[in-house]
Order: sequence, then C-alpha cells, then structure tokens
Amino acid sequence: MNFSLTDDQRALQEGARAFADAELAPHAAEWDATAHFPIETLKKAGEAGFMGLYVPEEHGGLGLPRLDSSIILEQLATGCISTTAYITIHNMVGWMIASFASDECREQWVPAMVAGDKLGSYCLTEPGSGSDAASLRTRAERDGDDYYLSGSKMFISGAGATDVLVVMARTGEPDSGAAGISAFVVPADADGISYGKKEDKMGWNSQPTRLVSFDRVRVPAGNRLGEEGEGFRFAMKALDGGRINIATCSLGAAQKALELSRDYLGERKQFGRELAQFQALQFKLADMATELTAARTLVRLAAFKLDEGDGEASAHCAMAKRFATDMGFEVCNQALQLHGGYGYIREYPLERLVRDTRVHQILEGTNEIMRLIIARRLLTPGMIESLA
Repeated sequence: MNFSLTDDQRALQEGARAFADAELAPHAAEWDATAHFPIETLKKAGEAGFMGLYVPEEHGGLGLPRLDSSIILEQLATGCISTTAYITIHNMVGWMIASFASDECREQWVPAMVAGDKLGSYCLTEPGSGSDAASLRTRAERDGDDYYLSGSKMFISGAGATDVLVVMARTGEPDSGAAGISAFVVPADADGISYGKKEDKMGWNSQPTRLVSFDRVRVPAGNRLGEEGEGFRFAMKALDGGRINIATCSLGAAQKALELSRDYLGERKQFGRELAQFQALQFKLADMATELTAARTLVRLAAFKLDEGDGEASAHCAMAKRFATDMGFEVCNQALQLHGGYGYIREYPLERLVRDTRVHQILEGTNEIMRLIIARRLLTPGMIESLA
C-alpha cells in the first residue's frame, strides 16, 4: 500500500495550485462581496483542462480517475471554495452527458462543456423533496418523439447563468418512487423555463443559486439519458463522485486555513512572544493538521474505491463526505478563532472560509443522510468485518 503521490499526480497538484494562486485567490473576496459569477475565469479553467476532469478522453476530457481529480480539486479550492464547488458540479453534469447521452446529444454539449464555453447545472432537488430525492414530483410526459416537462427545482447552482441542465423528472406513476425517474438534457434557454430570484446566501456567493420552473418544456426523446426509469440510478452514481468532490473542497479550505494560521502565529506577538511559542496554540495547530490529514486519507481512499468499482464504494463516499465536511468547517472555524478579531473581519479570508464550508455539511446529501447510508451498510452481514 503506497500513500505517496506519483510524479504525474504531483504535477497535476502543482499545476492546480498555480492556477488557484494566479486566477482564483486574488479575486475570491471580490467575487464573494459582489456575488459575481466568474464566467471568464471558468473559461480559463476549461483551457487548463479543469472543466472535464473525468470526462473520457474520446469525448475531449482528461479522462482522469476520481483520485487524480480529487487531488486537483483540493488545490483549486485553496483559491476559491465557491468557484471550485461550481467547477465540481459542472464536471458532474459533463460526465453524466458524456456517459449516458445519445451520440448526437453528447456531441452537441460535451466538447463545449469541456472547453468551458458552455456551462451546466444539475437539477435534482425540489421545494418538497430534499433528502428524500426519490419523492420528486417534476413530471416528463411522453408525446410521440418528445417529452413535456413540468415542475420546479430548488437550490440549483449556476441556474440562470448556465447553458444546459440535467433534469431528473418522473416518467412513471406518481407512486413509482426511484424506479419511475428518468434524466434529461435540457437547454437552459428552452421555451417554458423560468428562473426565480438569485438567492441571498450565507456563502458560495460566486455562484448564483435559483429556483428553476418548467412549464410544459418540450424535450426531444433523444435528450433522455439512458432508458426510462434509469435516471435515479444515474443521479445516485453521480452523487457518489459529487460527495467526494465536495469533501475535497472542504480539504482545500482546511488546507488554506491551516497555512494562514501557521503564518499568523509566526507573525503575531502577544505578551512579548510570538503566538507560535505558546504551547496551547501549538496543540491547536497540531489537532487541526491531524484532522485534515485523517480526512484527506479517507477521501482519497473513497476515491480509490470508486475508481476500482468496489461494491462498497457508496458507503466509503458517504463516510468521506461526512467526515471531511465536518472537519473542514471545524478547522476553518478554529483558524478563525486563532486569528481573534482579525479572523472576524472581511479583510482576512477566514470568515469567508467558514461561511463557504458550512453548506458542505448540507448539500450532496446532508451529513445526517450520510450517517443513514453508512449505518444501513454496517447492518449488512459481514460489512463491518470487511472494513478491517
């Protein structure tokens, strides 16, 4: 078992950190303050390959495993958590279209998405179905060669500023549960689509979040992903990777918070000594680093399991998401505490790190749902023994 990164992985890591330092970090505070969606920077991310990390090479992406993608995303998140989180969502949408769409639909969207010329949004959550995603009510009624989509989606990242939506909708009976859900590729400007107000959020301000409404939106049958009834399976498969991605964003935030804390403790003096000389603060820094390292190891293990097609990959992704997002928020919060009053003012990035990481414990399945997923697997005979 080798925990060291390969030379290629190190190169990916260094390239991503250089992009984060040059293109994301200098603007993150302004994007947050003005709620600016940095489309031009996302285009640059496409030019660097970051908008199609695990889209197969034959469709224009880098075709990276989830482990290598996680290494890249962690470094990007050190520059701007909110923007990197949107990049992860875009990658998920591009991967779904590349993996499950018809050839015609794939060619229409994927090359432009990989280049960063077209942006995507993932539409699953509804006003009445959050954690219970299988109860969604948005409907797609078949009429000849088309479907007509009606309903609404809530808390959709990028909505109103993106070009294509992957929408989960019910094609089965109202009580058909997960088996009655299909997935569709829908142009974001299709007739019958309307967008709600941009939500005023605690964090993640560099990406817009809106409600999306569908009023008999015509969608060609060729825009369906896979067969009828496969949509929920596709959505959950995408969310395994999405959970690794959002956990990875928490790693990047915690890494940045740890670096800022180390520098601050070395520069700031109280009672005639540098703060770094106080043992209590040394212990705090040690705990933060230990928790970050543990979370990083768990996330990379989950990514490895997903790459290997391990039968228990979903449980490992849930464990990684639960632990890393809780850890990321706590490390950023402790870093703010170490900075004292300076941590609380917007001149320093700590308060933004705290705000941006808080939502990670909610989205891609709340951490309570992650515990439910883990517990159900643990109650399966032999599962606990397999963890050893």
